[in-house]
Amino acid sequence: MKAVESDEFKNEPNWFTAVRAAEAKKAQDVVVLDLREVTSFTDYFVICSGSNARQNQAISDEVHAQLKERGELPVSLEGYSNGEWILQDYGDFIVHVFLPAPRAFYDLERLWRHAKKVALPAGR
Repeated sequence: MKAVESDEFKNEPNWFTAVRAAEAKKAQDVVVLDLREVTSFTDYFVICSGSNARQNQAISDEVHAQLKERGELPVSLEGYSNGEWILQDYGDFIVHVFLPAPRAFYDLERLWRHAKKVALPAGR
């Protein structure tokens, strides 16, 4: 059963709810990659960074809470206890919450460079 949500956000895609949730916890350098023309295992990556492991966990918790209100639960959750790279798999999109060093090392934006970057609206 899906929770009742405000009309303002009712029709937004779930990946955008994840973006708003991450930004509510001060996520930095938020990037969304549209992978629909590149791969079939997911449609979008939401990639962001926090300044420390605890902030990454808070970002992950907020993403989980806001999507749960919409009736969405992750298929899997990886890396939460460590907090360096938290991966939340929601099937049609995956949320990656990194510390800056692992984000630079794994460089998903370069690895998936053929994916389109989604333009996020200003003042979201």
